[in-house]
Amino acid sequence: MRSTKIRLGLVQQSNTDNIRLNVDKLVANIEWCASKEAQLIVLPELHNSLYFCQTENIKNFDISESIPGYSTKLFGNLAKKFGVILILSLFEKRTFGIYHNTAVVIEKNGSIAGKYRKMHIPDDPSYYEKFYFTPGDLGFQVIRTSIGNLGILLCWDQWYPEAARLMALAGADILIYPTAIGHFVSDTNEEKKKQKNAWIISQQAHAIHNGLFVTAVNRVGYEVDHSNRYDDGILFWGSSFICDPQGEIIDKASDIREENIIVDINFNKQKKIRCTWPFLRDRRIDAYQNLICRFID
Repeated sequence: MRSTKIRLGLVQQSNTDNIRLNVDKLVANIEWCASKEAQLIVLPELHNSLYFCQTENIKNFDISESIPGYSTKLFGNLAKKFGVILILSLFEKRTFGIYHNTAVVIEKNGSIAGKYRKMHIPDDPSYYEKFYFTPGDLGFQVIRTSIGNLGILLCWDQWYPEAARLMALAGADILIYPTAIGHFVSDTNEEKKKQKNAWIISQQAHAIHNGLFVTAVNRVGYEVDHSNRYDDGILFWGSSFICDPQGEIIDKASDIREENIIVDINFNKQKKIRCTWPFLRDRRIDAYQNLICRFID
């Protein structure tokens, strides 16, 4: 770990079908976070566009981009201008027919520190990501930066304790989840509450089990794809938050409006908690062989 304390900026915003306006808003939000002396700024999943995976539409591949490419250059210049580290989430075009949902870490000098390709790809109503994304092939490796080792995972990855644990074992100083998750408008209020609570609790559990700070940065607002005849859109529930290694929520954004939040993190607390709750020490690594099985008959 290179820093004992960092200031983290979370950008929670809503998007439209106008990519240029979305990017302009991202730039303004990054500038605001930088003005509050944020050192690390995290953007939501697939932040340049609407969440296009509500339908399977071959035209959506047109908005993919190479890495490096347009976004890494634009945001790289911003990172260098403000002296901040940025975490992007892009629709990566690797070649025709191979696309990824990819997080990119931009160092404060504007260079690409590393990238992570989403490993767990959902295929659910209005979340048809398997149509668009090839599963990641870079593994669960931390990205080393000037402020520490970042364990980047993306949205659906957040439901898998194995992913969080492997990032912790690889030396992550913090787990970061750019996210696009919400309710169906037709869900009952009770169901909406259950889903959001499960999402928050899952990441609090990752923090506790691994003795790490965890942050999830979600989009917010209502998005509908009118070509989808079966669902009436997604109401992204915002609620971006960061919790400490004991699972306590330090700060959380609104569930209905755009909001940037700034949080100070002291990694000395992380060290103390890991020594008090030595879960990594007491793991029975000699007895976990069956974890690589799909199912134990």
